[in-house]
Formats: sequence, C-alpha cells, structure tokens
Amino acid sequence: MTTFHTTLRTAGMALAALALTACAQLMRTPPPLGTPLAQVTAQLGQPNAAYPEADGGQVLEYRGQPMGQFQYMARIGPDGRLVAYDQVLTSENFAKVKVDHWTKDDILRNFGRPAEVSRVYFHNYEVWSYRYKEAGVWNSMMSVHFDEQGVVRQMLNGPDPMYDERFRRR
Repeated sequence: MTTFHTTLRTAGMALAALALTACAQLMRTPPPLGTPLAQVTAQLGQPNAAYPEADGGQVLEYRGQPMGQFQYMARIGPDGRLVAYDQVLTSENFAKVKVDHWTKDDILRNFGRPAEVSRVYFHNYEVWSYRYKEAGVWNSMMSVHFDEQGVVRQMLNGPDPMYDERFRRR
C-alpha cells in the first residue's frame, strides 16, 4: 500500500470512530428517574447548557442542534434528582408554547438553544429556528418569533430548507 492510501485509510478509520462516538452519545440509555445529578452527568456526560428553574431545580440541555432534529433535556428537581429526560423537539411540545406569554427564558428551558437565529426586520422580531421531525415524519423547521422585550409573538413551522430541494442551489 502506498503512503497516500495508508493515510487515507487511517483518516477514514478516524472519521468512522468519531461518528460512532457521536452516535454513542446520542444513543445512551437515560438513567432511571430519581437518579442523583452527579450520576446523571456521569452517565450522560456534561450538558451543553444548564438553565435554572424557579423551584430551585434545573434543566440540562444535551444539544442536537444545529444539524440534528433532536434536543434532549434532563430535568433535575430541587432535590438534585432526575425528574425527566426527554427529546423535546416535538409537535406536541411546540403546541404548549403560549404566544404573547412565553419569553426567551421559557423557550430555552423547554427547547434549548436553536439551530439558527435570524431577524424579521418588518416587525423587528428575533427568530429562533429549530430543526425537528414534524409528526415524526417530515423534515421541518419551527420558528419562534420574539419581540424587542423577548416575548413570543408568533410561531411558524414549515419545511426545513436543509432537506427541501426547492431551497437548494442548483
């Protein structure tokens, strides 16, 4: 084998190992409810972000955005134990958002950081967009529009341009 082929093969194996490591992180079995925080992070790894709850608990974000269509959140109660561990980017969860009441903090605690941030200048809205599988089938993008005070004013979903041929450059 030539040096080029050996290098190429080594690089390919390294990429495969990296991909398997990423998949393994996503495919982890969550700890049982009631597990102490230290054990949760030992099993799931360090979260990408943590958000405090009013009751003294916290929400740990295990990020799947910007390219994935998932985001896992571990809810830790005030007693420091796991209350829930869920994939939160679902149509059912987005339907719980209360337009004109929820804020950026509410969205962060329920969905984590978005895949994309943009603006709608006509209304001066900041838009956070999340990739997800609508109804578990369609490659979709949910866009949450915030006013200048950080209050949700609108929610729109549609096809994810990353997967839709109509939005690809030719």
